[in-house]
Amino acid sequence: MVSCIMSDTVYSTYEAKSRFSEVMRIVREGRSVVVTYHGEPVAEIRPIDPRGGTAARLEWLRSRGSLLAEGSDPRAFAPLASRPGALRRFLDDRHA
Repeated sequence: MVSCIMSDTVYSTYEAKSRFSEVMRIVREGRSVVVTYHGEPVAEIRPIDPRGGTAARLEWLRSRGSLLAEGSDPRAFAPLASRPGALRRFLDDRHA
């Protein structure tokens, strides 16, 4: 069963494997394909952006704050836990 959700074509894992040529045709047309496992999206197969390559992808990641620029101070990020011992309390609660 193939359905369209938000302009992406959706295939189950089994369907994507069985219809790989069809999936590749869709991607070559410039569209994305979402692959699901037990109804949950797990992968997206999409065309490669011919405008960029690795350098453009790295710059995009830097621009959204997902990657530090070379020479950046890693201490610029705020800590996730502000109280000492947060990890220990978390692990203790997990094993309780």
